[in-house]
Amino acid sequence: MFRLFIPELSHFGKRRDAVRIIAMAKAATFTDQEFLEYLVKSLVDNPDKVHVDRKVDEMGVLLTLKVAPEDMGKIIGRAGNTAKAIRSLLRIVGIKNNARVNLKIEEPEGSTRVARPSGGSVEDMVGELKF
Repeated sequence: MFRLFIPELSHFGKRRDAVRIIAMAKAATFTDQEFLEYLVKSLVDNPDKVHVDRKVDEMGVLLTLKVAPEDMGKIIGRAGNTAKAIRSLLRIVGIKNNARVNLKIEEPEGSTRVARPSGGSVEDMVGELKF
């Protein structure tokens, strides 16, 4: 298990508190794009293949993240929890900068993920239920 020890933060009992404080400190000094790059590069095995595009439109800021195919699982996380956490941190950075920040994670070329079949209408699903 990875242990994070920072003398200035040793009074925090849990690792997640220290990580949360570090992330907030980094968010204060980075732009949203730099913050996302820093965060993702620290999570993946191939940090040189991380690329972030930034577009601004009427809906706010759209950050598009591209990573190596073998690193997608680390970015998405189990049940999407890591991706949700990254989006939450970006939302905090956006609030600090008075902007709405959205994250799009691009699926890499040659992905083996199978698209989910559409569920159909509610009536079709109810008809399939057996009582």
